[in-house]
Amino acid sequence: MFGLADCNNFYVSCHRVGSPMVQNKPVLVLSNQDACVVSRSNEAKELGIPMGIALFELKDTLQKNTLTLFSSNYELYGDMSTRVFSILREYAPSLEEYSIDECFLHFLKMPENFNYSNYGHKIREDVYKQTLIPVSIGFAPTKALAKVANKIAKKYPKQTQNVYVIDTQEKRMKALKWTKIEDVWGIGSQYAKKLQYIGVKTAYDFTCLPDLWVKKHLTIQGLRIKKDLEGIPSIGIEQIKSKKNMTCSRSFEKATQDKHYIKERLATFSANLAQKLRKSKSHCNLISVFIKTDRFKENAPQYSAYKTIATKFPTCSTFEITKMVFQLLDELYKEGYEYKKAGVLLSGITPQQAYQTNLFQGENPKHDTLFKVIDKINEKQPDLIKFGIQDLKDKWKMKENYPSKRFSTRWSERLTINCKK
Repeated sequence: MFGLADCNNFYVSCHRVGSPMVQNKPVLVLSNQDACVVSRSNEAKELGIPMGIALFELKDTLQKNTLTLFSSNYELYGDMSTRVFSILREYAPSLEEYSIDECFLHFLKMPENFNYSNYGHKIREDVYKQTLIPVSIGFAPTKALAKVANKIAKKYPKQTQNVYVIDTQEKRMKALKWTKIEDVWGIGSQYAKKLQYIGVKTAYDFTCLPDLWVKKHLTIQGLRIKKDLEGIPSIGIEQIKSKKNMTCSRSFEKATQDKHYIKERLATFSANLAQKLRKSKSHCNLISVFIKTDRFKENAPQYSAYKTIATKFPTCSTFEITKMVFQLLDELYKEGYEYKKAGVLLSGITPQQAYQTNLFQGENPKHDTLFKVIDKINEKQPDLIKFGIQDLKDKWKMKENYPSKRFSTRWSERLTINCKK
């Protein structure tokens, strides 16, 4: 049996943990640079606010209604996600983190007539008790059906109490006929249009298609989805794979010609990526840097450049990576242009244990000891230790007109409770 646990309106729920006064009120969470809506509370959905709408388009809605806005707070989301998943791991022998707010659970060798509904409610209660994050859980014999079950649990919270189990043929057929083809997990918009063109409107219609036709037009992955929807497990739990590359890039708040500013940004990106490398016990062998102007400013001079350099030895040292990033920036930067975005990409990722030492050149062994201490300190209090060129006040320099506290990871931003006699 598979389960899919999905946090309800995750970004909104995270902010409500630290701001209980906005419970049961319309709340919107905005994307990077406060550009558009990326998460809505149910109360905001009832106002007809669509996902992805630009903030400036909501001017009239904001004047007519009382809405609470929050800028994105990824440090908070990441920590709350880790807390939720750690609790879920206690209930399932196998778990696949599918995204920041949802994961698949795989239940093996469970007793016959096991009550998954009661188990789901127990999981929900425990997660909420420890994190205050509400979750919906769907159970089914396959991953694709678990997705459908979860959607039903979220769509009908009063009837299901946010837990739904597809454990009979009757429930499976009813769920498939209810699910639109464009809502089927793994069926993208292009495939959905192709299927709608031949009269496939629901997931049930999709399961009625011949296997050979599905494999020919939707590849083997499409056939696996079809089998999953038929109740035949064809998509298993995926294990975490090592990354092939790591990227960190951001648009600047304002276009700039200031090379020192760009250098500081790239230094921060390099430090962030190097820390991720060390956390995953990996090295990189290739370093790339790109800088570009604002392509939307058609009247302004346009310039975009990208370059890669091979490291002399596998490294995860912030010093070594930053030094090569600066070397690349010197080669790419041209005066007379206003730059809007820059980024660093690390590739050729290899495990640290596979590193073969070189007699004549290699990473300074003192770096390893130093960064173990720095990472340990920064893990307890993020960004406490930075490097000389980094901005000491801001990590990303994102536009945040509606900031919120990182109360679960920063002592300086912890919540305070005022008790009255």
